Amino acid sequence: MTDTQAREWFEIARNEARAHGVQDVEVYLAAEESSLTRFANNGIHQNVSEESRSISIRVAIGQRTARATTNRFANIREATKSAIALARASEPDANLLPLYEPAAVLPVARWDEATAGYSPQARAEAVREAIGCVAAAGQVAAGIFETSRSTAILANSNGVFARHDETGSTFSITATASDSSGWAKASAVAAGDLDPVRLARSAAEKAARSAKPRRMEPGKYRVLLEPAAVLDFVGQIFGDCTATAIEEERSFLTGRMDQQLFGKNITIYDDVRHPLQDGAPFDGEGVPRQTLTLFADGVPGEMPYGRAAARRAGRTPTGHGLSLPSEGGESVSNIVIAGGAESREALLAKLGTGILVTRLWYIREVDPFRKVMTGMTRDGTFLVEDGQIVCGLHNFRFNESVMEVLQRVEAMSAPERASGEEAFDMVVPAMLVNDFSFNEVTLF
Repeated sequence: MTDTQAREWFEIARNEARAHGVQDVEVYLAAEESSLTRFANNGIHQNVSEESRSISIRVAIGQRTARATTNRFANIREATKSAIALARASEPDANLLPLYEPAAVLPVARWDEATAGYSPQARAEAVREAIGCVAAAGQVAAGIFETSRSTAILANSNGVFARHDETGSTFSITATASDSSGWAKASAVAAGDLDPVRLARSAAEKAARSAKPRRMEPGKYRVLLEPAAVLDFVGQIFGDCTATAIEEERSFLTGRMDQQLFGKNITIYDDVRHPLQDGAPFDGEGVPRQTLTLFADGVPGEMPYGRAAARRAGRTPTGHGLSLPSEGGESVSNIVIAGGAESREALLAKLGTGILVTRLWYIREVDPFRKVMTGMTRDGTFLVEDGQIVCGLHNFRFNESVMEVLQRVEAMSAPERASGEEAFDMVVPAMLVNDFSFNEVTLF
């Protein structure tokens, strides 16, 4: 998708809108190629590649707006007419602002040419080596290796033209033995930054070490949460960390913005420019994305504002607004937890006697205001004594408040890019936590 093509498609939509008396037009263009190699039972069983391209057209007529999207580029005029008809039939929105004016957007480098051209053969060879590590341990491997490239362009009739190109890669592997399993996952902009063999060895080692798991009684334990577990647990709070959510009193931060919510060692950013992050440096209306300190020393700080929320609050928009029309307002997607300076080995030694948790899953919210979550450990839960892994454990179900856990963090490793069940990856540390509450033991 070249800039010339994008401008031509935008002009088709704008000219069609003008023919119907509509001046304000915004177009979002997206193109992606995603390729996936899936394996199970120590063999590749699926290799797929998908190319997609779409154009999403939004028009504004006074205080009314609507959007129509199509992947048939011969139908741009028809989609524009649909957007106009929907807008005229919609209710006025008192919060609707004029289309955004052009502003300088500092690009971020998120393109790797080798990843953009990564072949099925290259993925297959990497998977073969990873499977070999697991099979050599007498275990069975399953997982995925995915590579992608994408382009996003936003243009409007006020002159905004913002473009972002990105590549991505993800490798995930589960090693399964007769009564245990191990897991590892990583993602990166460049596939060359992934090490499938190292990940496979880690998964196989966890499966071997957790064989013949021991049962421990529920209770409060010192735990070491690996980065993937931190991502999926702490990641549950960030949907609440927006100006609109706070304004509408559906956030756990409502009425708490000046309180010490977490420990003084917890500082969290939203930073699209962090070298381990991904994503576009502009939001759904083309506003440049700013770096925010969401929590400074455990106290809520800068919150993301879309344009409408910023106007209501007399603030400056931060570049986190969603594509309109939207009821959500804004969102964060580039989370970085500052972490500490200790290695994971040092944290394990500091843990002394406790439980090492590889990952969590099936997490559900129990109490929205206290941010109490329930979920389970999975694929590598270990008893640690005197700083050494002793044996695997049956998995636990937990009921814990994210707020309270972040008050009991004793130490952290340096942050790293982590992948888990959450919708987006984060840059997070491993965390040593006191008195983590496990309330039930599973059968496996």
